[in-house]
Amino acid sequence: MSIISMVLVVIVAFLAGIGGILDEFQFHQPLVACTLIGLVTGNLEAGIILGGTLQMIALGWANIGAAVAPDAALASVASAIILVLGGQGTAGVSTAIAVAIPLAVAGLFLTMVVRTLSVACVHRMDAAAEDANFKMVEFWQIVAIVMQGLRIAIPAAALLVIPAEVVQNFLNSMPAWLTDGMAIGGGMVVAVGYAMVINMMATAEVWPFFAIGFCLAALSDLTLIALGAIALAMALIYLKLSESGGSGNGGGGNVGDPLDDILNDY
Repeated sequence: MSIISMVLVVIVAFLAGIGGILDEFQFHQPLVACTLIGLVTGNLEAGIILGGTLQMIALGWANIGAAVAPDAALASVASAIILVLGGQGTAGVSTAIAVAIPLAVAGLFLTMVVRTLSVACVHRMDAAAEDANFKMVEFWQIVAIVMQGLRIAIPAAALLVIPAEVVQNFLNSMPAWLTDGMAIGGGMVVAVGYAMVINMMATAEVWPFFAIGFCLAALSDLTLIALGAIALAMALIYLKLSESGGSGNGGGGNVGDPLDDILNDY
C-alpha cells in the first residue's frame, strides 16, 4: 500500500470515528467507511461487498439507554484494512466479516475510555460557560470530537504498520474448517441483525410489502435496480392511498400505530 493510500485510510478512519458521535455525514456506517477505504486502496468492489454485508449486521445495533452498541466504525475500518492487506479480494470478504464482529465488541472498550475522558471536557465547558467564554466552550467541544476520531484513526494506523505479508500468511494459514465456520457464523449474524430490524418495524401494514418483496427477490431476472424501482413505486402508491384514505375521515386514519392515533386526536 502506498503512502498516499495509507494517509487517506487514516483520514477515512478519523472521519468514521467522528461520524460515530455526530451522526451527520454517516462516515461511521459500514457501507460508507468500507467503500471509501476500498476506493482509496484500489479495492472498490471488495470494499462495497464488505460494507454492504456489515451494514446488514449493523442495522440491529443501536444504543438503548445505558447499553452501548458494538462499535460499527472500528469494525468497518479494521476489517476493511485487513481485507486489503490480505490481498484476497472479494474471496476474503467472509473472513473479514468474521473478524469484524470481535473487533466491534473490542471497540466498546475504546468507546468507554474516550467517553470517560470526555467528562473532563464537559466540566471545562461548564466552567467556560459560567464565564461566558464561548470560544473555550467551542475549543473543548472540538477536543472531545477529535478524541472520538483518534479512537478509530490510531488503531487503523497501527494496522497499517503491520506488513501485508504477515496478514496474508496469517489468513492463508487458517484451516478450511475455521474459515468456513467463520463464514457461516458471519452469515448467521447478518440474519440476526436483519431480524432485529424487522422486529422493530413489523406492523400489520408492513408485512404485506415484506412478503411481496421476498417473492420478487426470488426472481433471478430482476436486478437490484429493478427491485429498488418497484419498492419506490409501491411506497409512493402506499403514501398516495394513505392520503386519500385519511382525507375521508377528518384528515387522519387509524393505521394501528398508537402514536398516530394520539396525533390524530389532536
